[in-house]
Amino acid sequence: MNATYLFSALIAVSLLVPAAVSAEPTPATGLMLTPSQLQWKPNPRVAGLEVANIMGDATKPGPYVQRVRFPAGQVVKPHSHPEDRTYTVISGTWYVGWGDRFDDTRLMALPAGSFYTEPAGVPHFIVTYEDVVVQISGTGPTAVQYVEGARQ
Repeated sequence: MNATYLFSALIAVSLLVPAAVSAEPTPATGLMLTPSQLQWKPNPRVAGLEVANIMGDATKPGPYVQRVRFPAGQVVKPHSHPEDRTYTVISGTWYVGWGDRFDDTRLMALPAGSFYTEPAGVPHFIVTYEDVVVQISGTGPTAVQYVEGARQ
């Protein structure tokens, strides 16, 4: 193989590689949202909270992602959800405790940036001392099932 042929082949390959790398299509179903694009509505499951659906519909079968806004001074009494969930604290400090009776000595502080998982059917309770936003993901349909006698 002569040097001219090898040089020409290398140039041809080098011209194709960037084209192949940049030719990858952007997914048609991609989603990008800025905080100002979120549409906040009253939460239909817990009075006093607001929810912004990001992806999916938590009331229907299938995956969902939503943000929930908790005002300062919110207390959500012991309850559970029928699905496994993941939580990320977006802003503020969220206090969550586990158990079927409210006990403020069991509250754990989760500051902004915290992440945790919550298994289906596990009773828990929540308190906020400042405005808090959490992002929740799971597979619907979801519901709030209050522990007997713990209604909001």
